[in-house]
Amino acid sequence: MPDRRTYAAVTAACVLLAGCSSTAQVGDTSPQDALTRTLEPGERPAVPDLGGTSLDGREIRLSDYRGKVVVLNVWAHWCGPCRLEAPELEKIQREWSPRGVQVLGIADDSSRAEALTFQRDHRLGYPSLHDPAGKQVLRLPRGLVNTQTLPLTVVIDREGRAAAVRIGMTSESRMAKVLEPLLPAAAASGGPGR
Repeated sequence: MPDRRTYAAVTAACVLLAGCSSTAQVGDTSPQDALTRTLEPGERPAVPDLGGTSLDGREIRLSDYRGKVVVLNVWAHWCGPCRLEAPELEKIQREWSPRGVQVLGIADDSSRAEALTFQRDHRLGYPSLHDPAGKQVLRLPRGLVNTQTLPLTVVIDREGRAAAVRIGMTSESRMAKVLEPLLPAAAASGGPGR
């Protein structure tokens, strides 16, 4: 029979392997969301023009989406919560893009091949920059978000400023609460697909 130290070690390993995220469920819509922080318009720092090569080899820049609300999601193929949230991010891209929202991934992954496999396996219809050394992520405004935790999401308003940040796994329902106020009044009425 294993002793307490063995149970403690196994429990600690499970927490680490579960990812780098909260225990919140993907569909959780509770109004108290301590892992998402929104910024008032006067507090929003400008996000630098991140850019580079996408996983499929195209040159891409954050400024390509100026005028849209961008959901910038940092992920890695080995991250459990990243796998769980991938369908939610694809849902955001599919349902919210007609309203002026663009999901842009940053694959904080040393292996382009494994990151590309992740993108294909999850049928992600949005691009992801390949950022194996984390250089693009480190360009985010200082103090905005803990860049050592995955997944992480930064919502960027139409002027290119950080409007919200989320540490850990996110969902379409969580992002809806952040996205609605950032969209023009005519586009914001009724929710996605309505």
